[in-house]
Amino acid sequence: MKDADAWRTDPRLDLVLERVVDVPPAKVWAAWTRPEHVVKWFTPAPWSTTECTIDLRPGGGFLTVMRSPEGKEFPNVGCYLEIVPERRLVWTNALLPGFRPASPPEDDHCGHFLMTAAILLEPSGKGTRYTAVVLHRDEEGRRTHEDMGFRDGWGKALDQLVAQAGTF
Repeated sequence: MKDADAWRTDPRLDLVLERVVDVPPAKVWAAWTRPEHVVKWFTPAPWSTTECTIDLRPGGGFLTVMRSPEGKEFPNVGCYLEIVPERRLVWTNALLPGFRPASPPEDDHCGHFLMTAAILLEPSGKGTRYTAVVLHRDEEGRRTHEDMGFRDGWGKALDQLVAQAGTF
């Protein structure tokens, strides 16, 4: 059974992006877990990522700061739940570092929803079967995230990751 198959998703509540990319799992993993790489690809252009900190352990936190083309910054804070090197990275914005409960995001850019996300990596030839799974509490949160451009945004970010992977 493939790792992604173990995640039972509900199309009413969850969003999934799956592609095979011509980048080995080790480089995709590095792209997601090393701040100096994250800032190069994480936010779909013309947005940018201006800051990234990572404490890569269960309960460890992460912070990304996204900047809009107009210069407004949006911090995103979350907590890692599960880390399986080169296979699975799971985090949530429902918890802060140390597993402390979080409040829903207040800014309009990222929506007012909580989510749990997983990046699942499987070797595929010389590349990687890349699956992003985002779980939402309710249909409204899923719909808000999809309407914000989940597929285009996460897809464009993945394209940027692939383009940057040669520099890792």
